[in-house]
Amino acid sequence: MPLMEHLRELRSRLVRAVIGLVVATIIALLFYDPILAFLTRPYEDIQPLLQERGIDSELVITGVGGALQFQLKISLVVGILLSSPVWLWQIWAFILPALHRHEKRSALLLTATGAPLFIGGAALAYLILPKAMDVLIGFVPDGVGSLITGAEYFNFIIRMMLVFGVAAEIPIVVVLLNRIGAVSAEQLANARPWTVIAIFVFAAVATPTTDPLTMLFLAVPMVVLYLISEVIAKLTDRRRRKVAAATELADDEVSPLDD
Repeated sequence: MPLMEHLRELRSRLVRAVIGLVVATIIALLFYDPILAFLTRPYEDIQPLLQERGIDSELVITGVGGALQFQLKISLVVGILLSSPVWLWQIWAFILPALHRHEKRSALLLTATGAPLFIGGAALAYLILPKAMDVLIGFVPDGVGSLITGAEYFNFIIRMMLVFGVAAEIPIVVVLLNRIGAVSAEQLANARPWTVIAIFVFAAVATPTTDPLTMLFLAVPMVVLYLISEVIAKLTDRRRRKVAAATELADDEVSPLDD
C-alpha cells in the first residue's frame, strides 16, 4: 500500500476512534448519577467510622464551575474506558496487517491476557479504597474537620486503580522478556530475592497510604504473579530446549541443502 493510502487509513481509523470516544462520553454523561454513586461508595462506607472517631469529614466541590468540570472529567474518563474496545481495535486493525502470523498470535494472546489482569488489579484497588482512605483521613487531628474536594478524591481513585492495574501486568512483562530471550528461567530464579525486595519497595512508594496493610495488598499479588510468570518461563525454556535438541544435527550427519 502506498504511503498516502496508509495515511488515509490512519485518518479513517482515528476518526472512528474519536467517534467511539464521543459516543461513550455522552453515554457516561447520561448515566452520571449512578457512576458518581459508584465512585463515592467507598467514601460513604467509611464516613460512619470517621464520625465515631470524632472526625468530621465531607466531600465537597469548590468553585463556580467546579461541578461542571468534575462531571465532564468523570464522563471523559469513563468514556475512554467504555470506548476502549473501539479505539484498541482501530489501533490493532492498523498494525496487524504488518505482522507475521506468529507475531499476530503472540500479540493477540498478550492483549487477551493483559486486559483481564489490568481489570483485576483495578478491581482490587477499588475494594481496598475504604481502608486506604480511612487510614489517610484518620491522621486528621482532634477538633479539625476534613474537606475533600471532588477533584482530589477522583484523582486519588484513578491513581490507586492505575497503580494496581499496571502492577498486575508484571507476568506479561516477564513472559515477554523470556519469549524474546532477554532473560531465562534460571536468571529469574536467581534474581528472585532481589525482585521480591524491589516489589515491596515499589508497593511502599506507589501506594499513597502509609499503612503496611495496603502495601501488602499490592505487594503480595505482585509476588504471586511473578512466581507464576517464573513457572511459565521455566516451561517455555524446557520446550525450547526440546525443540533445539530435536533439530540439532549429529556430528556425522549431513545437513540438508536446498535445491
